[in-house]
Amino acid sequence: MTGSPKKADPRSSAETAKCSSRKTARSIAQAFALVAGCFPYEAGQCHMKHAVIIGGGHNGLVCAWYLAAAGHKVTVLEKNDTVGGAAITEEFHPGFRNSVASYTVSLLNPKVITDLELHRHGLNIVERRMGNFLPLPDGRALEAGPGRTKASVAQFSTRDAEALDGFDRMLENAANVLRDLLLRTPPNVTEGNWLAAVPELLKAASLGRQFAELSLDARRDVLDLFTCSAAEILDRWFESDPVKALFGFDGIVGNWNSPMAPGTGYVLLHHYFGEVNGKQGVWGHAIGGMGAITDAMRKACEEKGVVVKTGTPVARIEAGKTSVTAVIAEDDARIEADLVVSNIHPKLLVSNLLEDAPLPEDFRRRIGYWQSGSGTFRMNVALDALPTFTARPEPGDHLSAGIIIAPSLDYMDRAYLDSRAHGWSRQPIVEMLIPSTLDPTLAPEGKHVASLFCQHVAPQLPDDFPGGASWDHHKEAVADLMIGTVDRHAPGFARSVIGRQVLSPLDLERKLSLVGGDIFHGKLSLNQLFSARPVLGYGAYRAPLKGLYMCGSSTHPGGGVTGVPGHNAAREILSDIRARRV
Repeated sequence: MTGSPKKADPRSSAETAKCSSRKTARSIAQAFALVAGCFPYEAGQCHMKHAVIIGGGHNGLVCAWYLAAAGHKVTVLEKNDTVGGAAITEEFHPGFRNSVASYTVSLLNPKVITDLELHRHGLNIVERRMGNFLPLPDGRALEAGPGRTKASVAQFSTRDAEALDGFDRMLENAANVLRDLLLRTPPNVTEGNWLAAVPELLKAASLGRQFAELSLDARRDVLDLFTCSAAEILDRWFESDPVKALFGFDGIVGNWNSPMAPGTGYVLLHHYFGEVNGKQGVWGHAIGGMGAITDAMRKACEEKGVVVKTGTPVARIEAGKTSVTAVIAEDDARIEADLVVSNIHPKLLVSNLLEDAPLPEDFRRRIGYWQSGSGTFRMNVALDALPTFTARPEPGDHLSAGIIIAPSLDYMDRAYLDSRAHGWSRQPIVEMLIPSTLDPTLAPEGKHVASLFCQHVAPQLPDDFPGGASWDHHKEAVADLMIGTVDRHAPGFARSVIGRQVLSPLDLERKLSLVGGDIFHGKLSLNQLFSARPVLGYGAYRAPLKGLYMCGSSTHPGGGVTGVPGHNAAREILSDIRARRV
């Protein structure tokens, strides 16, 4: 005989309800704090965890600093002998040093600079004396920069000069929206109960309110910039081909595409939201090259107790059924970890380090066709003299500018199409900087170094490509072509080159783990942005395994030396630690 059913204790029910209510309130409060951009990283707030960060590029170092500043144990593992990833400085010819891949400063976030006290750790950024310089085949040239652009444009079109203020306002309104989004975690598509969805709904509501505060005209402009081609946007504002080219170049930087392609308007905008020394829209140079940025970051990290291990490639991430447990180095050293943060390309993470991990099959499949390839061919050259441009034969501020060789949008379109058909554009796009005009530490006295950022080239050559499918068979000939392209505008430039460093897309992949030579760790296409970067449902820096996070340029807001993905990923990790989800 069984006993009578036990009555429910009303006090227990009440306590349960109170507990549930407190949890709900706490979740909502945390969500509001995140939406507001709150980032409490002070030490002593939660039980110490051990975080292992794979990849010592700038985002990995930024993430490491914030975690260490919150009182956690952090180890950074970098496969190369120096930290920095694509933001490093090397001697490429005896006595000549330069930035290897990334090559100019503007997008590095001011909050990151301030929080890590990078200037105290040795970072010094100087502004270009001129923003951009566009020499033309007919001997004319366009100049851009504070106090220069309007007068220079007026020489080509008074109508275009009058349109500049409106164009700048349009871009600035859109850039302000983007700047506000940078330090926010995108709303994540979630599965589960309503409580899990509350923080994401609040984020989405906040973004909606921000967008609604814009005028209707501004909302239309933002929508167009996120969806239209750079050419379509520029055709609405300007009539002069060189003027369109001056601005349109930003739509295809690191973007293997035609400026006529939808989505290049966003890439143009992506390059507009930066600043240097508090001045928006300005570009600069880090004294000592881009490696000076990551050197300062490493010093800031080590001051907080971060252990940085270089020359330590990772073989795999060890995982149980639901969570990560350790990182195994290629020398078989096993490093126990409460959480692992990936600062590497998502394909390398999934295919190389998580080959046997229990990942959702759809996630693995979608990362497999993550689009990468920026059409980039990167060079450094040692010069025994400054170039003399036909359009500006005398030395001047233009030699400190971004020197753009691409006279029209049609030229850029042909360069892209030619690279698709031929493997590389036979009339390529070249942006040249001569940082030694601002930084004499890079070259011997009286000598100079130049960065050549060249486009368009195919990230991979087809198997039946004449002369062989490997870039190793063709890169020196393409390097000659790039130097010859500059020489047509600055006769004698080729003779002044006394040394060079040549990095094809394959070299960039080998040396810096940039899959397809992609400087952004993945295209900035509409299906690879914001909540869908890298995969819809995992756009909040969390990977599908508990304790596994992503902080690289394949996460929001994308590529460039910004430090923002590292900053945002650290915030989400600390939030999970406080909520005991790690």
